[in-house]
Amino acid sequence: MEGAILVAREGKSPADQFLEMIQNPFSSAFRLDAFWASFGTSVGLTLLLALLFSLFRPRNSLVYAPKIKHADRKHAPPEVGKGFLAWLTPVMKTKESQLVDAIGLDATVFLRFTRMCRNMFTAMSIIGCFVMIPINVTQSNATLTPGINGFVTMTPQFVSSSKAMWGHVVCTWVFDAIVAFFLWQNYRAIFGLRRQYFQSPEYQASLHARTLMIRHIPPDFRTDEGLLRLTDEINPTPSIPRASIGRNMKELPKLIEEHSRVVRQLEEVLAKYFKHPDRLPAKRPTCRPSKKYQGEHGSGKVDAIDYLTDRIQDLETEIRFVRDSIDTRNAMSYGFASWESIDNAHVAAYTARKKHPQGTTISLAPRPNDIIWENLALTSKSRKWKRFINFIWSTVLTVLWIAPNAMIAIFLSDLSNLGRLWKGFQTELYANPKTWAAVQGIAAPALTSLVYLVLPIIFRRLATRAGDITKTSRERHVIHSLYAFFVFNNLVVFSIFSAIWAFVTAVIEARNHDKNIWEAVVQGQFYAKIMSALCQVSPFWVTWLLQRNLGAAIDLIQIVNMTCIWFAKRFMTMTPRRMIEWTAPPPFPYASYYNYFLFYATIALCFATLQPIVLPVTALYFAVDAWLKKYLLLYVFVTKTESGGQFWRALYNRLLFAVILANFVTALVVKAKGNWTMVFAMIPLPFLMLGFKWYCKRTFDDGLKYYSHMISTDQEALAGGKSGKKAAERIATKFGHPALYKPLMTPMVHAKAAGALEKIFQARQGGGLAAGEYSDIALHKMSSNEPGRASGPPMDAPFEMVPENQLDFAYFKDRADFRDEFGGGIYGRPEDLITERSHTPRSFLSGVDTPASSRSSSPVRSVRPTYMHTMSYDSQAPPPVPNIGENLAYRSAMAMGGETQAFYKASNNESESRLLSNVQGPPVQYPGEIASLDRWESSRSGSPYGQPQESRHHADTSYEAYRGMRY
Repeated sequence: MEGAILVAREGKSPADQFLEMIQNPFSSAFRLDAFWASFGTSVGLTLLLALLFSLFRPRNSLVYAPKIKHADRKHAPPEVGKGFLAWLTPVMKTKESQLVDAIGLDATVFLRFTRMCRNMFTAMSIIGCFVMIPINVTQSNATLTPGINGFVTMTPQFVSSSKAMWGHVVCTWVFDAIVAFFLWQNYRAIFGLRRQYFQSPEYQASLHARTLMIRHIPPDFRTDEGLLRLTDEINPTPSIPRASIGRNMKELPKLIEEHSRVVRQLEEVLAKYFKHPDRLPAKRPTCRPSKKYQGEHGSGKVDAIDYLTDRIQDLETEIRFVRDSIDTRNAMSYGFASWESIDNAHVAAYTARKKHPQGTTISLAPRPNDIIWENLALTSKSRKWKRFINFIWSTVLTVLWIAPNAMIAIFLSDLSNLGRLWKGFQTELYANPKTWAAVQGIAAPALTSLVYLVLPIIFRRLATRAGDITKTSRERHVIHSLYAFFVFNNLVVFSIFSAIWAFVTAVIEARNHDKNIWEAVVQGQFYAKIMSALCQVSPFWVTWLLQRNLGAAIDLIQIVNMTCIWFAKRFMTMTPRRMIEWTAPPPFPYASYYNYFLFYATIALCFATLQPIVLPVTALYFAVDAWLKKYLLLYVFVTKTESGGQFWRALYNRLLFAVILANFVTALVVKAKGNWTMVFAMIPLPFLMLGFKWYCKRTFDDGLKYYSHMISTDQEALAGGKSGKKAAERIATKFGHPALYKPLMTPMVHAKAAGALEKIFQARQGGGLAAGEYSDIALHKMSSNEPGRASGPPMDAPFEMVPENQLDFAYFKDRADFRDEFGGGIYGRPEDLITERSHTPRSFLSGVDTPASSRSSSPVRSVRPTYMHTMSYDSQAPPPVPNIGENLAYRSAMAMGGETQAFYKASNNESESRLLSNVQGPPVQYPGEIASLDRWESSRSGSPYGQPQESRHHADTSYEAYRGMRY
């Protein structure tokens, strides 16, 4: 290897130099002018980015205010003008009561937590700047170290008077009192928000609010009647619930997941092939079949369109078969029981919190979309083992990062250190200083940022494998894992690594020279070395926190999102589905941001007595971010899965941990400069904080979780007998596995490719390419004026044609395949409302008699509106964005006309009416209307509206008709 190891001028070997570097990676003292340079750069660039945002915001509402276009009336954010600084007005004037309706309780709690940190560190800054800094500066002995600057004298490193450390002890008590006050104040405020949330119309109308989830059910109780016997043991109310046992889905969820993946793959193939429909490539796209299907298709490359289309058809056939046979599968170890009253359900849940009848676990049911269904059937033993394995992996990942983190801190953040050990690199470093300076400024932050982007994904998958039953609990565990990783690696190890290393080397040296190890420990001045290391690293954390303001401004300007969109549109072929998803409001990553905020707060608390200037810097960050995140949550981001503010207790517990950790840090400093009496004066603090936690838990937690936990006389008087069969069917419908009724994705193709699609299929029909290969598909000419429509008789083809002017999330926001991923925070979950009827296989509903002659070949009847491409809008006019809550009943009433209405009347049982409740007929079409879940309606059975299929006026290029033609 070219470049021998450099021997230092001082005569030290490279190994000795390496040990010195890892022993003191902060040997280059931070200067006061470096702090002001960092402060000026951070504040200056933040203001510049905010001005750029103010300039571009009115011209790019797709990126900077997508929720204005997509939200319904109730969840719409305040109107914002087109002026340069018009965005500041709603940020300043929107009150918390308005925020709950506009952005949800989770986002409101996030903003309250941000404001709490701002106010808390502002109050602590007053103590730190006007008490702590004067004590440290006046009591520091500058003669001990020549050339000492004012920045270092703010720390207790050179304090010569031990009595001065009593000031640190007193300030620590004051800091703990300030933190406790703000935590109590906000605990009480969130308690009030949570009680208002319980009274909200959405919660009162939701089914999950009055439903309990029963897990670990013994085999003898895995029936609806068995669930009732279990709930009798914990039900103190006179009301009798309705129960539904879970059914074994087996391979159905995986089949649907694979179907979605293959559909997206086909869309990508078609998007590339039809990029220029008038100039199709000479060769059709090809692909290599997966190993599982090479026996059928061969190991060589095959026509990609034919192969993927066949795969979709085979998967849909298998999905149909499995769905039809679900009611014959064995029952699972979980189920749900629903009461007519929310009060009764919560009283029963409160009673069951410490009881486990027959070994079961009974708790309040989460929202249906919040459930991780594959983990519900895990046994207690299996879940404990998975959690243990998850703990092992998380610990291994955290510990293994110590070495790379140290190498980044030593070498990548200062390439001159690497040059001291590697002569060849030192020569290159001197030859191209500007190039390597740029690499040094970019490499370390880029690599660290990449790791921090991947970490939440890793911990999220680990939490899922650990057996978390809800997405909300999974996110809380992700916060826990990320916070532990950051505090251990980026705070503890990073800050005291040099002191620990020096201490270890002293012990090793004493052992090698046969000296007393304990004497080496005592003489090594453990506490002094720890305190010195923390003081030396404190300026780094101050400048690092200053730069976080720049990160907040980058979030505001959405530069990463805009760069990705520009790159994808410029250099990649986008499918219609991907283009629609780009226009949707992105989900807000609560776990990542909460982790960052908690980590910043932990740094500030731990260094509050070591470098008090960190307190106003942290307060400045939270003050800026409280405003910027408020705008982003109002106009840009949505909450993917609303938990109703359940993150608060996880935040509260970690802030308490940060306070206790800060107390131990201060105790180390006090022992190094003071005496044990001062340390003893701080011993009560951790116990007082734990007592404060117990007080808040006893005072607030029951009210945060349960709507009611006592039976009132009104409840007893209003409690009725058994509810009708509709209630039993409703809970089976709402809490049935989504694989039973989840609509299958239809491949989307741009409408400009309609003519090319027609030629391909006509050629196959006529034998031009492969005679008879698609002979069961009837294609007709498409209208040149209205893309996606047939110019003559209706056309049936296996694709959903999307015109150019409808490549917008506004047209698809009500469709389940888009709403589940992007629209939950704005539009709610209509499947959770007790007043909303939903599509569910009748075979899954207990007690519903379905004649064999009327049973559809699919688990869901195909009564559906035409797809999006059949809608007619003025291409110049903006698409109508209807209000779901206000117009749902109106649409259903308007859609039921003529023979369609008669068809509804013919459905005289509850399950049939439920299946047909959301159906709209041809007279009224709305953008984004949810299509039927049936992918298999036969065209030979006539129109789903009771009319002959030949009389339908609109072209149907969706998979529905195509699947019907084939089956």
